[in-house]
Amino acid sequence: MQNLIFTKDFKNNDTLRNSFFELAASTFDIHFENWYQHGCWGEGYIPFSFVDGDQIVANASVNILELIIEGEKKKAIQIGTVMTHPDYRGKGLSASLMNKILEEYKNKYDLMYLFANESVLDFYPKFGFKAVEEHLFSIDFHCSANPLESANLRKLDVTDAEDLHLIQQFASQRLPVSKRFSTDHTPGIFMFYCLNVFNNDIYYLENEKVIVIYQKENSSIDLFDVVSLNEINMRDIVNKIADADTEKVTFHFTPDENKDMELKSTLTNEGLFVKTHGDQIYPVHVKHPVTSIA
Repeated sequence: MQNLIFTKDFKNNDTLRNSFFELAASTFDIHFENWYQHGCWGEGYIPFSFVDGDQIVANASVNILELIIEGEKKKAIQIGTVMTHPDYRGKGLSASLMNKILEEYKNKYDLMYLFANESVLDFYPKFGFKAVEEHLFSIDFHCSANPLESANLRKLDVTDAEDLHLIQQFASQRLPVSKRFSTDHTPGIFMFYCLNVFNNDIYYLENEKVIVIYQKENSSIDLFDVVSLNEINMRDIVNKIADADTEKVTFHFTPDENKDMELKSTLTNEGLFVKTHGDQIYPVHVKHPVTSIA
């Protein structure tokens, strides 16, 4: 460990950036190159890393964003891409990086959080993080018309320059998906999901000027995000994407209360750990938007 050098925010260093991308690919099968080439690595994404020569051997990335909680903005730090090269594990590198992040952002946030996989659930409590359960919301859907006939729904293609520009424009100017609980200033994370995860599931409601990301299987719809530049009625959007055989719609975010939707919720554990600052409290009975999970 004595030969390792700490570095951070090396976006413009080709050698270190490419090494970082290689480590992410080998560790999580995450591929950042296309995301980077499309200009999606913004100022709010900051890797904290150890370097051996020209090789990134351990990393924990900071995502600076805001949480919207009951209409109020809270400063937040989301930690992601925590990884160590197999040859350098067991040396306390991740713990050292966590401590550097905590020191760097001391008194600069209301909430710090991350999503951990099952292999490290006992690691983050050592740094003051507490496990938090989430709620997954859904509605039973009953169709009274044929909404798809008038929806003017167009599938977007991320390999098409005009479609990609439209998605990026919406990502940078969008309203938070919910006033009750959502994120803001997360276009980079959102674009990663568009390019790598939901690239075949992005649609544009041309009449409403709303982008929806969803999948439909049999009689169920999984709605991952609704991206709009203006206020919307969530029930109206659901009506536009559902069809006659839709029976259930699951929201992978926290929808606002709506008199036209009878929301059901079930507990879910996605490995969320939260560290609060001062008198801040992470809200209960919410779901973090899936398209802004780092």
